Amino acid sequence: MKRRCLRDVQTAVDYAKSLQTGFCVMNILIVEDDTENGRYLERGLQEAGWQTVWHNNPQAAMLTLSGRVFDVIVLDRMLPGMDGVDALRLMRGANITTPVLMLTARTSIADRVEGLEAGADDYLIKPFAMSELIARLKIIARRPKKEIAKGAITLHDLTLDRMKRTAQRGDLLLDLSPLEFRLLECLMLHPGQVMTRTILLEQVWGYRFDPKTSLVQTHMSRLRAKVDKPFDVDLIRTIRGAGYAIDAP
Repeated sequence: MKRRCLRDVQTAVDYAKSLQTGFCVMNILIVEDDTENGRYLERGLQEAGWQTVWHNNPQAAMLTLSGRVFDVIVLDRMLPGMDGVDALRLMRGANITTPVLMLTARTSIADRVEGLEAGADDYLIKPFAMSELIARLKIIARRPKKEIAKGAITLHDLTLDRMKRTAQRGDLLLDLSPLEFRLLECLMLHPGQVMTRTILLEQVWGYRFDPKTSLVQTHMSRLRAKVDKPFDVDLIRTIRGAGYAIDAP
C-alpha cells in the first residue's frame, strides 16, 4: 500500500475557508490510480466545498474531458499503462488547456522540469498537506479567471485573441502551447515594460520562489522562435541582466 500522502482534512477545510472571501465552487478532475489516495483526495476536496470526479486511469479521464469542463486537473505522475507526463502531453496535444497540478513522489529537479515543460501548471511533491494542495489549486484556478478577459490585444502585426486563445502575426496563425500563450499574454499586457524572470515565474507558473532552473529561458526561446523568427521585425527583446519586453518597432 502506498504511503498516505495527505493529512488532516479538517485543518485543510478550515484553512481553505480562512483564505476565501466569497467561496467559489470548483470542479476538479482527479486522476490517481491508488484507491486510498484517490478516496482521500476526493474526500478532502469535497469537504473543502468543491465538486470532484475521480478516475484511476488516464484513458477514462480523457473520455470524461471530451464531454465536460473542469477548473483544474489533479494528475498523479505514476499511472498504470501510461506515465502522467505522457498523459499530460496527450491532453495538451488534444488542445485540452485545463490547468493541471501534477502529484509525484519523485523529487529530482529534472523530473519537475519534465512535468512543467510537458504543460503542467504546478508540481507538488508527496507527501504534502491538504492545506497546501488546496492553496495551490486556488492559485491555479484563479489565475486564468483573473487574466483572461474578452477582446484581443494587438501590437504591431501581432494579435492575441484572449477569448479564442489564439495568436496570429500577419497572416500566420501561431501554434503556441498553453504556457507559451500565457507568456506572450503576460508580455502583451505590459508592452514596453521589462518583465523580470521573477515576475514571469509568478504570473505564468504561479511560483513565489525561484526553482533555479532555465524554465523561463527555455520557454521564452521557443516563444521567440514562433513569434519573431519567421518575420523581418523582432518584437520580443531580451534585456540583459533584467528580463524580457515586447515592443512595437
